[in-house]
Amino acid sequence: MGEAVECEGLTHEKYDVDEQLKAFVEAGGVLLACGTCLKSRKLEDDTSCPISTMFDCVNMVVWADKTVTF
Repeated sequence: MGEAVECEGLTHEKYDVDEQLKAFVEAGGVLLACGTCLKSRKLEDDTSCPISTMFDCVNMVVWADKTVTF
């Protein structure tokens, strides 16, 4: 299960992940979080990173020229 769902709120002096996520979304980027990964960590979706399904992921890959996963 991916640990990327835990990245919201992470800050570091050199690598401010939370700020980068906000900048990405403000620039029109779309974030999707694996529902299973969120539920296994007892996390909930929010407005910046809603729960996605496998159907959502397949549609994103078909639609996008490039995708980034981690």
